[in-house]
Amino acid sequence: MNQRIQALRTQSRTAIPTLSLERAKLMTEFYKSGAGHKLSPPMARAESFKYLMQNKTICINPGELIVGERGPSPKATSTYPEICCHTLQDLEILNNREKISFKVTDEDKKLTTSTVLPFWKNRSIRDKIFAQVDPEWIEAYDAGIFTEFMEQRAPGHTVAGKQVFTKGFLDFKEDIKESIANLDFFNDAEAFAKREQLQAMNIAADAIIIYAKRHADLARSLANTEVNPTRKSELLKIAATCDYVPAHAPRTMWEALQHYWFVHLGVITELSTWDSFNPGRLDQHLIPFYRMEISKGTLTKEFAKELLQAFWVKFNNQPAPPKVGVTAEESNTYTDFCNINVGGLKEDGSDGVNELSYMILDVIEEMRLLQPSSNVQISKKTPNRFLNRTLEILKTGFGQPSIFNTDAIIQELTRQGKDIIDARNGGASGCVEIGAFGKEAYILTGYFNLVKILEITLHNGTDPRTGKQIGIQTGNPQDFSTFDIFMQAFEKQVKYFVDIKIKGNMVIEQLWAQNLPAVFMSIFVDDCIKTGKDYNAGGAHYNTSYIQIVGMGSITDSLASIKHHIFDKQTLTMEEMISILDSNFVQHEKLQQDFLLNTPKYGQDDDYADDILHEVFEIVYNSINGRPNSKGGVHRINLLPTTVHVYFGSVIGATPDGRFASKPLSEGISPVQGTDIKGPTAVLKSAGKIDHLRTGGTLLNQKFTPNLMKDESGIKKVAHLVRSYFKMDGHHIQFNVVSAETLRAAQKNPQDFRNLIVRVAGYSDYFVNLGSDLQEEIIKRTEHKEF
Repeated sequence: MNQRIQALRTQSRTAIPTLSLERAKLMTEFYKSGAGHKLSPPMARAESFKYLMQNKTICINPGELIVGERGPSPKATSTYPEICCHTLQDLEILNNREKISFKVTDEDKKLTTSTVLPFWKNRSIRDKIFAQVDPEWIEAYDAGIFTEFMEQRAPGHTVAGKQVFTKGFLDFKEDIKESIANLDFFNDAEAFAKREQLQAMNIAADAIIIYAKRHADLARSLANTEVNPTRKSELLKIAATCDYVPAHAPRTMWEALQHYWFVHLGVITELSTWDSFNPGRLDQHLIPFYRMEISKGTLTKEFAKELLQAFWVKFNNQPAPPKVGVTAEESNTYTDFCNINVGGLKEDGSDGVNELSYMILDVIEEMRLLQPSSNVQISKKTPNRFLNRTLEILKTGFGQPSIFNTDAIIQELTRQGKDIIDARNGGASGCVEIGAFGKEAYILTGYFNLVKILEITLHNGTDPRTGKQIGIQTGNPQDFSTFDIFMQAFEKQVKYFVDIKIKGNMVIEQLWAQNLPAVFMSIFVDDCIKTGKDYNAGGAHYNTSYIQIVGMGSITDSLASIKHHIFDKQTLTMEEMISILDSNFVQHEKLQQDFLLNTPKYGQDDDYADDILHEVFEIVYNSINGRPNSKGGVHRINLLPTTVHVYFGSVIGATPDGRFASKPLSEGISPVQGTDIKGPTAVLKSAGKIDHLRTGGTLLNQKFTPNLMKDESGIKKVAHLVRSYFKMDGHHIQFNVVSAETLRAAQKNPQDFRNLIVRVAGYSDYFVNLGSDLQEEIIKRTEHKEF
């Protein structure tokens, strides 16, 4: 990288994350003025968004080519009081905690207590959620049966489609105008509501143009005082670019990147979407601009790469808004999960890898930044050279990019009813979740704790941690004469808690639709303009609500232990098993080792355990898949944890697989840490028995020693491993290439390992920034030394 990029990268890496109350202050000013109460919710949101974009502090950092920040400076993140207010105690914790901290000024603490908190008390969506959901929902949530994504972050799990790169906001305004003209007030009872929504979207389009013009004015002002002629010319170019985009469709690669970046900032300023918006198939979106400019001689390969590097810095400047409580437990990281897709297929089904795909891989390797996250889509048509280049990056221990099976993604999406073209244009975002890019609202609603439900089944509906009866009474397990009867009781408990979760989802989705429409984001998600409906209210072409299933390895091994020891071998009674677990294996250490070492395990290509995995999958799938959401779509499942497997484990006692109380569960569809002792091939064969094509994404972690991939032979073997797994319809795989010895050294001397990056779940993070429980969980993952 050149001197400019080195300086920008250093600035981004060394900037201290801060919490900025500016957005909260402006939002409070707007609503305290009474302006919001005089308008419909969509119009109020539009006018408040415009007020933000007119008044928020803007900056242009020295030397940068792509401009704009979420907060007033790099690494300054906003707060969103209309969603969730941070108390003074929260701010003190955020300011003082050792890891994932945000510096908070005394002035902002005072503003919080004097102005923000008093106004938004009982007005925030979080307050409304907890006031409206059933007591059974609260009890299950408090017990750790499930989490709720939308109590601190906004629905928004979506990705830019090609329209973001081919239309300007003046074009979108024409589409809005046409849609308003087509409203039928005589026959459509919703015509007035649709007009309000469309007019709100029109105001939001104006707001983003105003925001860009402010940057143009600032760039010209800086140019007037700039003494360096080269930088002066760049600033004038930036001004011209910001004058043109996003009002108009971009004409060049530079304009396309800046155009997208304004869209991105608009999305994350309007609301704190979970997970953050991202450009999706970046190599496909940019290749027309790149090839056109290269052929004309108006762009060099070197400058194109520099633009991409500058673009990478912008993502890294935006730490995710801080979370507190359970939400911090499930995803406590600076990473905002902007997951850029590279490779895959084109609309016509041909290989999508192009020269920019390789350039982006070079950028990922050289920049080595946590954000943006990145992945490669690998199809049977993808050249081996591209997969091998990806593995060359992964062997450095970066954990990026993750690897996805394009052919599986397309089958997953078409099974859900998506058009084949939309499926080919889609991919993965966040961690591993799939969607039709630019056309779908696919919203993650929360994690679901299967192992906790097993514990409650073992105690006839009672949570042994609190003594509360929170499940249904499915019978005393000691009276169950067969494993099938036990599984029937488990299934009843699963369905009971799924019902509670989905009912809660229906309430929460409607609270968001009615109170906090996403009028800006709705502009460029098909078919919100066409239908006159908001993204949060079913306006998108496709609408999916996901529930994320956690602990597949732990639940499988635990059930296998019950079946093996109680019903098949009859070495224990159910009463003895429950007593041993309630004691946390005290005075039963030999039995605990027996559970660990002499019981069938998932991840060893053992049908005894893997058949149970399949049975659990069917129970969960049949309980959730296809059930209606509030937006005209349905609920579906995916299998991933982020970091919630640590929190979920903390609320569960000892389990029949030999796990001690409060220890983390397995993550994603990976085997329980340390149990996949028969090598990576056995793991993939077990994981391949999951019906990935009926999910919306599955997450598989593998850990290799660096020596395993040290040469070309090792790279080829791992490539063959990936191809073999994908032939079994595996959805995703990712690698940590690091030794436990190195990780232990980093725990002991963190100051010497500040740059050590590991793959956590669907994201990478600095190892020293992780909590000790999560560090231990990663260390305990099996370290494969041979194939």
